[in-house]
Amino acid sequence: MIPLLGHTLKELEGVAAELGMPRFGAKQMAQWLYRKNVRSVDEMTNLSKAVRERMKERYEVGVKEPLERLISVDGTEKYLFPTQNGRFIESVYIPDRERGTLCVSTQVGCKMNCLFCQTGKQGFEGNLEVADMLSQVSWVHREKGLTNLVFMGQGEPFDNLDNVMKTLEILTSEEGFGWSPRRITVSREESECHLAISLHSPIHEQRLQLMPAERQFAIADVVELLRGYDFSHQRRLSFEYIVFKGVNDSQLHAKELLKLLRGLDCRVNLIRFHQIPDVDLHGTDDEGMVRFRDYLTRHGLFTTIRASRGQDIFAACGLLSTKQKKNEE
Repeated sequence: MIPLLGHTLKELEGVAAELGMPRFGAKQMAQWLYRKNVRSVDEMTNLSKAVRERMKERYEVGVKEPLERLISVDGTEKYLFPTQNGRFIESVYIPDRERGTLCVSTQVGCKMNCLFCQTGKQGFEGNLEVADMLSQVSWVHREKGLTNLVFMGQGEPFDNLDNVMKTLEILTSEEGFGWSPRRITVSREESECHLAISLHSPIHEQRLQLMPAERQFAIADVVELLRGYDFSHQRRLSFEYIVFKGVNDSQLHAKELLKLLRGLDCRVNLIRFHQIPDVDLHGTDDEGMVRFRDYLTRHGLFTTIRASRGQDIFAACGLLSTKQKKNEE
């Protein structure tokens, strides 16, 4: 069956023509898919029963129910979703007062193989389709009522660029979900969404050890490229920095960060490291995190410490993996 989820309005016009529907039928389908978050063709009640029966012969909505839901003591929820082709991914819902944020996955596993990330240890199994990414959003939004999205789950959005960009198009278009780009954070510069860059060390040799992608995408070159963009208005630029005890938390690293980012309109988010098996890295204690933050802030670089959520259900940053699920098959 072909998922309707992930079709643009133009593509839905093709579906409508194939099914013998008038052209406005495409807008009706788009409304059901992206504004009303239906999970079955039968819920599209303003389409005739005959049309729905023809549609079900070839198409399905494409929203996948999670196979598992874990709830943290802090209210964070982690879901295990099946993909369109029978693999598995995890995504995380983070409630925070009036906000509800979904951490969206873009790949099964990841090619980047960062030393500190459990997803990288899983290896790379494939890119998610547009329907897979929108399915995460649609299912959780109908259940919880989302306000924000961050494309920071399993995988590297940069490495699944075409599908991620089409997903963002549908999320932000009037014919799609109609979300403001300012409610979405993604690690790419081609969109109008907020931009987040994984940094983790300002020193080339050390960042290369932590993140092999430094070889192809040196952070100094990335920052130089970003200087050509205007981030002074609504669109926000942030750098994610996982803090490792005795590795990247010294005053030298703080000074190098200030030098690297000088003059750039940005913020730094410090993230606590959560231990993963067979990796000899440890998180900096709270005192060290505060000391590092305060040094950067005193010297003019806006810096925050991100609250750690969902650690008890392995939903915190760097802990997402479906390797065990794969091994159980």
